Amino acid sequence: CFLAWMGLEINTMAIIPLMAQQHHPRATEAATKYFLTQATAAAMILFASTTNAWITGDWNIPQTSHPAATSLLTLALALKIGLAPMHFWLPEVLQGLNLTTGLILSTWQKLAPFILIYQIAPNTNPTILTSMGILSTLIGGWGGLNQTQLRKILAYSSIAHLGWMITILHFMPALTLLNLTIYIIMTSTMFLSLKSLSATKINSLAITWPKTPILTVMTMLSLLSLGGLPPLTGFMPKWLILQELTKQNLPILATIMAMSALLSLFFYLR
Repeated sequence: CFLAWMGLEINTMAIIPLMAQQHHPRATEAATKYFLTQATAAAMILFASTTNAWITGDWNIPQTSHPAATSLLTLALALKIGLAPMHFWLPEVLQGLNLTTGLILSTWQKLAPFILIYQIAPNTNPTILTSMGILSTLIGGWGGLNQTQLRKILAYSSIAHLGWMITILHFMPALTLLNLTIYIIMTSTMFLSLKSLSATKINSLAITWPKTPILTVMTMLSLLSLGGLPPLTGFMPKWLILQELTKQNLPILATIMAMSALLSLFFYLR
């Protein structure tokens, strides 16, 4: 557990210089906000693992068995990756970064905390995971509706996708990994396309069509795939997750998730 905490801290320290390399007040603000949230989450992780060791005598993360310790550890890791209701820092931080650093924050930085959540999920209360998942999908849908900044839209998309992954984590972990892989591929495509087009606002995408039609089409298809439009790849994990939730006798949960996906799709189509 101590080694995992140390790895997360090194991870945080390594990305902060990348965030602050632009000498711009917004970049400095993003780096400061990121550092404070990650430091808070790291302190919570240490506290949770110490509590578990105090009660059970075990420092191993997969063997974290005490309910208070597992709940606190899950909340700390949720804060690290930006799951609702601990998501407030993510759109603000992503908005202050350039597209390359934004890509690292949206993909690579999610892996370490997510693997830890994946390891402790069997011992975690499923209600906590499901509640955070539903809240994330709804907030990810609502939050992106009135945005014109592409980085903020991608941040809310990240929150919504994490919500889908967390909801199914307790029932079928393999689906979570599939969803994570597809999300990383799609988001990387999206960020790299936007970087090539030098686009940061929706209206700047509109004027790229005469210059690079093929790249613009690919960007649009990636956006629709992230939203989960049926014939595209991004629809597959959503479909499988809804199917699994229905099999687990959770039709109401599946319906709420599907409705929140429509919210996300609305702003992608726009």
